[in-house]
Amino acid sequence: MRSIWNGAISFGLVSIPIKLVNATESRSVSFRQIHTEDGGRVRYKKVCELDGEEVPQAEIGKAYEDADGSMIPITEEDLATLPLPTAKTIEIVAFVPAGEIDPLQMDAAYYLSANGVPAAKPYTLLREALKRSEKVAVAKYALRGRERLGMLRVVDDVIAMHGLLWPDEIRAPEGVAPESPVSVRDAELDLADALMATLGEVDISTLHDDYRTAVEEMIAAKAEGGEGVPAPSAGEEPGGGQVIDLMAALENSVRAAKEARGEDAVVTELKPRGTPKETGGKKSTSRAPAKKKAAPARKSTSTAGTGTKKAAAKKSTAKSTTKKTAAKKTTAKKTTAKKTTAKKTPPRKRTA
Repeated sequence: MRSIWNGAISFGLVSIPIKLVNATESRSVSFRQIHTEDGGRVRYKKVCELDGEEVPQAEIGKAYEDADGSMIPITEEDLATLPLPTAKTIEIVAFVPAGEIDPLQMDAAYYLSANGVPAAKPYTLLREALKRSEKVAVAKYALRGRERLGMLRVVDDVIAMHGLLWPDEIRAPEGVAPESPVSVRDAELDLADALMATLGEVDISTLHDDYRTAVEEMIAAKAEGGEGVPAPSAGEEPGGGQVIDLMAALENSVRAAKEARGEDAVVTELKPRGTPKETGGKKSTSRAPAKKKAAPARKSTSTAGTGTKKAAAKKSTAKSTTKKTAAKKTTAKKTTAKKTTAKKTPPRKRTA
């Protein structure tokens, strides 16, 4: 990789010659401006606004625009005379835990390469010291005509440096948070936790730019004389409307995430944790009609059963009464017959 800056790391009295190499690169597809009538390139020309003539690069200098619009010329000699101790040095000023660096300050990333054989030993010493301390180094350096802030850390076996914004370059988040107070229920937080657990972790190296891939496919199709990739229909466009039912949206998100991972899309609906009054009201409303309907059925059934039993009891009582009456009549007849027989039979004579 081509170095963009040569200098040294100042680690106390130890100087480590290094080369600065870009650690990142842009892979986005770039476009040119053309004249739509004939397809010709549209180029920019640097023209002086006073005489209207095009100015070559060798005649272009620097200037500072004052508040009143006047230009104050600044030459390279003016900048070279300024006291800039970090012009060719990455000066380490402190070692701090990585958690103390605000990610908002992160800027461009670079790799620091040892420049030459003599630099290998001090370079390795600094690298191992950073590893063992589990800290990062805060440094100052100069690049492209200005002094910058940087953070040194270890990536594999290489020392990497992240450019940092100065603290006064970070804007305060005033007026960004929602102005009106918003309350979040525990049930909503539970579903959000479930969604986070379902999505889980991801290997960053597997992520890629889908839009860039689509642009490259469209360009390849047009280069072959085609019409490009057909645009998605209106129904396939993702909706950007307002979420009305947050609970339903969370449940659908958990279900979709599980289906994407090939898991069973079974989502346990979490009941909202409302107040006891609200919960009691819902229960009484849902169960009251069932009780009212069941009560008449039971009463009618029990009444019919009781009437049938009473009728059967009356019939059995009548039958038993009839039998008793018949038995009494039969007994009376027998008694009458015995008395009649006794009257007709003459008394026996007693023998002395």
